[in-house]
Amino acid sequence: MRAVARMKSDFPDKFGIPRQSGLAKELVSTIIFEPEYRNPDALRGLENFSHLWIIWQFSEAVREDWSPTVRPPRLGGNTRLGVFATRSPFRPNSIGLSSVKILSLEETKAYGTVIHVAGADLMDGTPILDIKPYIPYSDCHTDATGGFTDDAEDFLLDVVFPEELLQKVPENKRQALREVLSHDPRPSYQKDSDRIYGLRFADMNIRFTVQNKILTVFNIERG
Repeated sequence: MRAVARMKSDFPDKFGIPRQSGLAKELVSTIIFEPEYRNPDALRGLENFSHLWIIWQFSEAVREDWSPTVRPPRLGGNTRLGVFATRSPFRPNSIGLSSVKILSLEETKAYGTVIHVAGADLMDGTPILDIKPYIPYSDCHTDATGGFTDDAEDFLLDVVFPEELLQKVPENKRQALREVLSHDPRPSYQKDSDRIYGLRFADMNIRFTVQNKILTVFNIERG
């Protein structure tokens, strides 16, 4: 398969990317099509939909072999589950699936028509293999159960963000950054309250610590 597009996002690294799409609803990214797919006719009618499915490649997790079981981070990294019972990137085929909200379609001189979306969980430059419209009458299952993910809310953190540091963050990215931090970017097996973490977001390195379910930002480095 060939990539039809790439994602432009605020995450240059894997660390800190939301574990699922839709968790950080204010997070804005842009789908930029590869040159041979910059035909506006290919997007005709998409403006009538509110959400998209994105099929993409875990480009940073491609490997030759595979394991039938994986250790989901949300279970502490010690419990093994079947790879097909998780969304682990370490799969026989390194393919991801995300649901995002369409914010707008924009015609640009450099890239043709691009799609601005909210809630994506993709690293900057991620290859996109296909997009499909989200269809509510068939794609929304109100009686669905989520297995071990049903307790995801237990991982939410309170974020302490000093005002003088918050002012260093562009206003249109502040809420998205708060959402990302509240979902605890740390690996679940790391609980050292004295450890200092650095999250690269846009052109910033957000330095923080976590203690007793409170995440405190104490420095922002540019570049």
